[in-house]
Amino acid sequence: MEHLTPRQIVAELDKYVIGQRDAKRAVAIALRNRWRRQRLPAELRDEVAPKNIIMIGPTGVGKTEIARRLARLADAPFLKVEASKYTEVGYVGRDVESMIRDLTDLAVNMVKGERTKSVEGRAEELAEERLLELLLPAARPVPPGFEPAAPQAPETREKFRKMLRDGLLEDRVVELEVRDKAFPMVEFFPGAGMGQMDVNLQEMLGNLLPGRVKRRKVKVREARRLLAQEEAGKLIDMDEVVAEAVRRVENAGIVFLDEIDKIAGRERATGPDVSREGVQRDLLPIVEGSTVPTKYGMVRTDHILFIAAGAFHAAKPSDLIPELQGRFPLRVELQPLTRADFVRILTEPENALTRQYTALLQTEGVTLDFTKDALEEIATIATGVNEATENIGARRLYTVMERLLDEVSFEAPHMPGVRVEINAAYVRERLQDLVRNEDLSRYIL
Repeated sequence: MEHLTPRQIVAELDKYVIGQRDAKRAVAIALRNRWRRQRLPAELRDEVAPKNIIMIGPTGVGKTEIARRLARLADAPFLKVEASKYTEVGYVGRDVESMIRDLTDLAVNMVKGERTKSVEGRAEELAEERLLELLLPAARPVPPGFEPAAPQAPETREKFRKMLRDGLLEDRVVELEVRDKAFPMVEFFPGAGMGQMDVNLQEMLGNLLPGRVKRRKVKVREARRLLAQEEAGKLIDMDEVVAEAVRRVENAGIVFLDEIDKIAGRERATGPDVSREGVQRDLLPIVEGSTVPTKYGMVRTDHILFIAAGAFHAAKPSDLIPELQGRFPLRVELQPLTRADFVRILTEPENALTRQYTALLQTEGVTLDFTKDALEEIATIATGVNEATENIGARRLYTVMERLLDEVSFEAPHMPGVRVEINAAYVRERLQDLVRNEDLSRYIL
């Protein structure tokens, strides 16, 4: 992180998201402040709280993509959740604390993956030794009165090792002992307060029930993978993994809270239904800073960065309860995409749609050649459909491109070596009828 300045962060985000300069600047500063905070004296470090952000803008303009790419840049635990799937305490459904538990699970898997990679070499060495023992079993105990077998010659073991490394034994079958991880299925329906019971049933049952070991006959290539996984698990200290994961969540975790406008609003009526204001009040202590119990221990949320997003068509940020508004001090507005933005989206990002389709069809030996006027025509059609129907932003390009290349994609296996030029005339021929018929375009585009 120390090598990524806000300007460099914005430049990295520019590779995948077109426009939205204000939003990129806001998240770049928030990310850099993470690094700055870690360099503060201990007594001041805990006092510096993250400046949470609300992104306001229509769907398909890059809100989620900015947050996702930001997390990848920081190599930080990142969780995307929809605010609308949570319920207030006392109702069936997910409670808001579960987002922190999910984030911690992700962090544990992330750290475990890193540690596994670091011991990969040693695990493969140990797996090779165990494979050799399976291929050349040691002499078994001999009953009284029988002549013992000759001991294994070191030359034989080394000969098999060379054959193993040269890939000459990949299809040989060996018998392995593997632990059966299948536990009885337990299903329960969470009621009031049950969402807080974070019990790992599989671990509990695994400790209560005797571990079953079954023998499997597998080929050497599969045995190598299974044994390497088992050996890597033995080399990793899970207590250290959990401690590091919790530290990352508390200091670098990012929660992207989408659809926050769906819980905005203050109901005055009382009744049995889940209230949106109730979900906001449950969310408040998590965003404000509290301690959440997880199966890995207590996790503090004081320094987790929360990025909320919503279209805010039917509601306004001011419709959120004042306390929650205060915990999201930064508001950035994302602009609707224009025709010029669509042209840029089709060509500039590293994962541009034109590059994706070109690469996909190249696997069949078909070469796609998009002309400049074709890209402009696609952008014009996407913009027109967004204006005539619902504005779903850049996601409209997925529909338009799929419909445009429908025939080529279907016939590609029978067209090896063919070069297909996608020009403006081709685009109009494939899409113009759909665009003219507004009723049809509402269903298809």
